[in-house]
Amino acid sequence: MSRKSGKGIDKRRRYMSYADKVFIDMCRDIIDNGTSTEGEKVRPVWEDGTSAYTIKRFGVVNRYDLSKEFPALTLRRTAIKSCVDELLWIWQKKSNNVNELKSHIWDSWADETGSIGKAYGYQMGVKHQYKEGRMDQTDRVIFDLKNNPYSRRIMTNIYVHNDLHEMHLYPCAYSMTFNVTKEKDSEKLTLNAILNQRSQDVLAANNWNVCQYAVLMHMLAQVCDMQVGELVHVIADAHIYDRHIPIIKELIGREQHPAPKFTLNPEIKDFYQFTTKDITIEDYVTGPQIKNIPIAV
Repeated sequence: MSRKSGKGIDKRRRYMSYADKVFIDMCRDIIDNGTSTEGEKVRPVWEDGTSAYTIKRFGVVNRYDLSKEFPALTLRRTAIKSCVDELLWIWQKKSNNVNELKSHIWDSWADETGSIGKAYGYQMGVKHQYKEGRMDQTDRVIFDLKNNPYSRRIMTNIYVHNDLHEMHLYPCAYSMTFNVTKEKDSEKLTLNAILNQRSQDVLAANNWNVCQYAVLMHMLAQVCDMQVGELVHVIADAHIYDRHIPIIKELIGREQHPAPKFTLNPEIKDFYQFTTKDITIEDYVTGPQIKNIPIAV
């Protein structure tokens, strides 16, 4: 089967969302085979000051073929435009100020000016000296994808040890490594990537991160005249918080639906011109949203 264009996925599949299967299998594995941090010294706490313990699995690796379908959960709705707004806040605006972000998920880590310190977008905006000139990490990725697509050095890293003491929160999803392949009988190159994440709150953030970096790959593929391939998500510590376990058990027992249809505005050829308005999500049928999820900080 040939891969689809990075501009969108035109044909609906008759089976259920593959992202649901990956999520359900991962959660069952964590619950059945994970290890507990209960009684150990842990950093996170709940709002009432109680230690937030987890069940966790080390070294979870999930693969998504973006040429086949968009990896959105249907068990509950993922706020795709909101997660993309955060992605563009980091990769496009290169911001570390929550006042430039529409959602309020970062408010707990912001100071009185709205800054989260030298974290996330700040690191993407730092310019580095290369033999081709000074570029930040976003521009370097785009430069290499256009000029050196078969390079094995196309990557980003925002976990900068020298600046950790000035970050209000250490980056969770901290690195992207891009790799380009040439599929048989295809005129376009295929863009693949690995997302490395040191830690993930599975209930609160798993599909949020998967969807936002899937969209990033679609965007980069479009502006570099490629097609999307695989997104490989590597999570060092995939965990479910103790107060989330009953919620997860109910969630993974829900009815599943086909993946939604995702398209990008095909007129955009400059990464910095993308907005959330250039994303279209169709036929997104989901289970009810889970409200008031407790978040450990």
